[in-house]
Amino acid sequence: MIVFGTDGWRGIIARDFTFENLQMVALATAKYLKKIATNNPSVVIGYDTRFLSKEFAHITAQILAWQDIIVHITDTFSTTPQVSYHTKQKGADLGVVITASHNPAIWNGFKIKASFGGPATPDQIAEVELELKKIMQKPQTYAFKEFDDYVTARKIRIFNAKESYLRYIKKKVSLPTIREANFRILYDPMHGAGINTLKTLLPDITEIHETYNPSFGNLDHPEPIQEHLFDMIDIMKHGKYDIGIATDGDADRVGAVDHEGSFVDSHKIFMILLKYLYEKKKKRGAVAKTVSLTSMVNKFCTKHEIPLYETAVGFKYIAKIMNEEKIIIGGEESGGLGTCLHIPERDGVFNAMLLLEIMAVEHKSLKQLCDDLEEEFGIHRYYRRDVVVTAAQKKAILSACQKGPKKLGRFEVIKIDTKDGFKFFVNDGWLLIRASGTEPLIRFYAEGDSMSKVSELLDEGIKLRK
Repeated sequence: MIVFGTDGWRGIIARDFTFENLQMVALATAKYLKKIATNNPSVVIGYDTRFLSKEFAHITAQILAWQDIIVHITDTFSTTPQVSYHTKQKGADLGVVITASHNPAIWNGFKIKASFGGPATPDQIAEVELELKKIMQKPQTYAFKEFDDYVTARKIRIFNAKESYLRYIKKKVSLPTIREANFRILYDPMHGAGINTLKTLLPDITEIHETYNPSFGNLDHPEPIQEHLFDMIDIMKHGKYDIGIATDGDADRVGAVDHEGSFVDSHKIFMILLKYLYEKKKKRGAVAKTVSLTSMVNKFCTKHEIPLYETAVGFKYIAKIMNEEKIIIGGEESGGLGTCLHIPERDGVFNAMLLLEIMAVEHKSLKQLCDDLEEEFGIHRYYRRDVVVTAAQKKAILSACQKGPKKLGRFEVIKIDTKDGFKFFVNDGWLLIRASGTEPLIRFYAEGDSMSKVSELLDEGIKLRK
């Protein structure tokens, strides 16, 4: 099975993500590309630090070049935002990133980027899937040449993705303001593609998990959420740093830890960025969020009469709106945020720099910025639990949700939203239950006015499995 989920195709290396399957996906991408760009089609390809990512990227490049498509491929591992940026900057028709983002080390993946510098739209992915279906139904002969042969023929062009991307970042955030603040910064690229990227902008930062390690060392998932930032949180508790910043495996997501060692989730980061863009930078437009993001966004938009788009989970839905409408900020709960200052793409490094700019301009710590949110919007606590399930268990869980329970334990269900999964609203809180689009999981998300309520809602949600 080759299935594109919320963020591309992912599979376990050697079982699902094989060279054979990759060849079919790459050929399907080439067939689609030649349909939409009949005149000198081109593509940008990048890859992360995972096992065989470079080799997978090179095979993808060879197949695209074989299909008479000009390929621009990064000279070393690169972040997903770097590929998205260069796809737009070079005027390429598509971008491809070999990455499984935050998944465990045994996974790899294939992300497709649109010409506008963001994730391919659902319509584009559907077209690639149609081409893939045709290819899988008929045996193919792959007659591509060696990688170096295409390089010699200029069909494959190797380039440095980092330098011009970082020059661009410097134009979009106030680097002098950040440097003058003299923040003591701890950065965790989680052995991912963000290695040495933030440090190039801010040489004095301290990095952990900064070595090339395809197994991600002692990290189960290269995902910047509380459970996987244990090393950073432990270091931050000693008070030597003003802020801890982490990015995921392909550096399109960001997480943060304040100077006391408390994890700051992406809901708060989204709100801090939104308030700064609207109130300080006077940016105007709409806001876009997925159903799993904090209700603080709804409150802020209602207060300021800002149009709000709410989508299913998946940044591709946000990016589509950002490309079509004037959007101040768009994002999802997993740490993927895009702003009007940048391309319509998640970018952990860019958002980290913007967060540092806000701290410097406001002369406030990250904790103080979070306290300001609580003062304005009240207490909002959040947590997510991911439960590994079989196909039969997944069906049973979703069937239980379909029945529309009137109560979740002691909480009365006020409203149910089925935009993506099942979102049950209760007084001062909500519970969202949905199947992962990239992993064999059911995700349980909850927000409430206390952690005890959040825990209780999650417990009640998981009971629906029975």
